[in-house]
Amino acid sequence: MSDVVHVDLGARAYDVHVGRGLLARAGDLIGPHLRLRRVFVLTEDRVAAHHLDAFRAGLGAIEAPALALAPGEGTKGWAGLTQAVEWLLDQRCERGDVVVALGGGVIGDLAGFAAAILRRGVRFVQVPTTLLAQVDSSVGGKTGINTRHGKNLVGAFHQPVLVLADVDLLSTLPARDFRAGYGEVMKYGLLGDAAFFEWLEEHAPNLETDAALGAEAVRRSVAMKADIVRRDETEQGDRALLNLGHTFGHALEAATGYSDRLLHGEGVVIGCALAFDLSARLGLCAQELPGRVRAHLHAMGLPRDLRDIPGDLPDAATLVDLMGQDKKVIDGRLRFILARGIGAAFVTDAVPPDVVRAVLDASA
Repeated sequence: MSDVVHVDLGARAYDVHVGRGLLARAGDLIGPHLRLRRVFVLTEDRVAAHHLDAFRAGLGAIEAPALALAPGEGTKGWAGLTQAVEWLLDQRCERGDVVVALGGGVIGDLAGFAAAILRRGVRFVQVPTTLLAQVDSSVGGKTGINTRHGKNLVGAFHQPVLVLADVDLLSTLPARDFRAGYGEVMKYGLLGDAAFFEWLEEHAPNLETDAALGAEAVRRSVAMKADIVRRDETEQGDRALLNLGHTFGHALEAATGYSDRLLHGEGVVIGCALAFDLSARLGLCAQELPGRVRAHLHAMGLPRDLRDIPGDLPDAATLVDLMGQDKKVIDGRLRFILARGIGAAFVTDAVPPDVVRAVLDASA
């Protein structure tokens, strides 16, 4: 059984299937999008070991040559992109073919960008295998790679033609990866749905073991993102709200070298806590709200502050400088997503740098 969330983008509209057993139905779901009975799969080593055989079995008679890249954020760069594109060309992937991204956010972003630039654009399908990818990066068409200047600074908007979010795949995730992905789930409640955050406060500790609760959390997150993307596909307005926690989080990821010291979702949750700290310091929200956010992060076994990140970090001034490379900088002014309350986020560039540094210093 699965639910279907429709991403209404006119000629680029597509469905996101959320539920159990979707990998076994892959051929039936992907088949209508194919001109030839073949797809080209981009994945990574760990995912391939767990899921590639099952995915191929679900495809049935559809051919599925695959390239398994090295795992980790380091793959999402120029070298990984070149490897993926050259392999697709070696395989004679045509403009009418379909590329499949089988993996987490790194593979989804990289494969989507490779599809966007290959032969000036080929179609692709997202089969996200992590919680983070299922609720966030697989939906909305943001694709790209990292550079030495920062995260996701090179990329394109390229919508998939289909997303298959099979929650059964989440059972193979290490506990840390599942919890890190949960950061993107929590973000939806914090930015625009107070009732969802309250639901998460009650049910989130059981998401990892209860597939029905997990599917509901994924469905509600995807539905919220689909609505925002429908209103603002290329992030000219409301879609920027989805970056709650990311301005801080991306700077922390850069500061830790995109390494296992800090997973993307962990950077996001620390960023969310800091965004509420900043909002409270500026008098925008109630003073007790940062504590409520941190209490929930503690209940989920997630980091809450800079001091929870292993190893040394740059000072606050250097972290602010790293934020200056963020995609949300406009006319040299850094935009923050702040909050007037749970579920009441907004975008502003009226944030004094000295207050940002004070928040970072307190967290460290």
